[in-house]
Amino acid sequence: MKLAELAKELQISTESFIKFIQDFDLELSECISTNFEVKTDFVKFARENADFLRKYEQDLKKNKSVEDIAGEIKKPSEEVAKIIKKEEPALFDNGRYRSSVSTYSIDNKLGGNYQFVYDYFGKKSSLAHRDFIGYRDLFFFISKTLEPFINATPLTDWGIHRPAGIILYGPPGSGKIFWANKIAEIINYQFKAVKKSYLGISFVDGVKTSFNDFLVEMMQEEKVLLFMDDFDDIMKQRGENSSVAACDEETKEIVLHYIGRFEDENMLMVGSANSVREIDKEILAPGRFDVVIPVFPPNARERAEMILHFMKDGLSNDALLMKILSRSHADHVPFWQPVAAKMKVFSNTMIVDFTQSLKKRLRDKYVKDNSEEITITEKLQEAAYRDASAKLTGEYLNQMAQFIQDLEINNGDDFPTRIKALKVELDHYKVVEVPKAPIGFPHQDQENQKK
Repeated sequence: MKLAELAKELQISTESFIKFIQDFDLELSECISTNFEVKTDFVKFARENADFLRKYEQDLKKNKSVEDIAGEIKKPSEEVAKIIKKEEPALFDNGRYRSSVSTYSIDNKLGGNYQFVYDYFGKKSSLAHRDFIGYRDLFFFISKTLEPFINATPLTDWGIHRPAGIILYGPPGSGKIFWANKIAEIINYQFKAVKKSYLGISFVDGVKTSFNDFLVEMMQEEKVLLFMDDFDDIMKQRGENSSVAACDEETKEIVLHYIGRFEDENMLMVGSANSVREIDKEILAPGRFDVVIPVFPPNARERAEMILHFMKDGLSNDALLMKILSRSHADHVPFWQPVAAKMKVFSNTMIVDFTQSLKKRLRDKYVKDNSEEITITEKLQEAAYRDASAKLTGEYLNQMAQFIQDLEINNGDDFPTRIKALKVELDHYKVVEVPKAPIGFPHQDQENQKK
């Protein structure tokens, strides 16, 4: 059963279900699958607690102030305000919050008894077996964008067409290829990558071929997601201060020529870009690549979960590294939270680098000492952290700053909490210049002031 079907059955909107999952911090893999098939436990919970979910939805629709919420749940206004401030919801001029704040969610965070919700979801999926870790907000944002692919109603009832092109933008190593594959999985399309050799004219097995030929061939196949890396370089705006390669300009013209046929041919093109700032405005025009989706580096919580995931990835239960993790109590997320907190604006690949470095150091120690009595010390973690930090260059930090600018322009209202957290983490690396002491002796006036 799809989430939309469950929503229709219970007369509760899919948006309310999505907000409920986020508000109550439910593990996504316990609720729905990647293609929006609802898990058995969640269906059971929803049907048996439909009245509560309808009350939750009605509460979401109300515009409410801090005092309204505090009075409803009988908690101090100061505590309610503190919770709301973290979420940064939209606010009306009259001081009342718009319908994105849940009274039930705030009550839950302040100690309200909602154990009946969690009783249905006691079997958490292992981190090693999840499709992805964290990123629920991004998953639901992408899924909403893909609604015309998942459900035909937007087109038949509202005339809303499927996007022909999507741009995934974010700093290097943030997982844009992963999310492109995930989009293909969600909409049940074949994932095909545009290789550099396909651009311009080339010879394959002695036969002359071109990007135009390749694109026409792809449109003849059934349901294809065509992924193009370095999209911002290939589709760059040509101008006095920026030149473009002839083959890139030709590629851009071919895409613009055929993009009007993509929807009819069941094709979706997804471009990967570090930034959307320099992409040609013709490419970003309505009906073309007018959907831009940010791909974030993981936050502190997601970093800790990812470290544990990659440390355990591929290990059997009796593996030597599993024994070492268990002995150090490193087989649970809390162990990794301190080092994860230090990894400010780390990309996904930097976290992989950290775990690979740490694994090698643990193995070297095992070979040297010939003993399983190994503890994962702070010193070992610090050494692996330094190795992973090698990619934290000035260029990368500048790309992160540009990413935040792009975010504020294109998706500022969609991810306010993510943007705020990224700014704080990036500010950590800003160089603060120490005022230079004056050379020579102080002036007599300065001496008098001191006296």
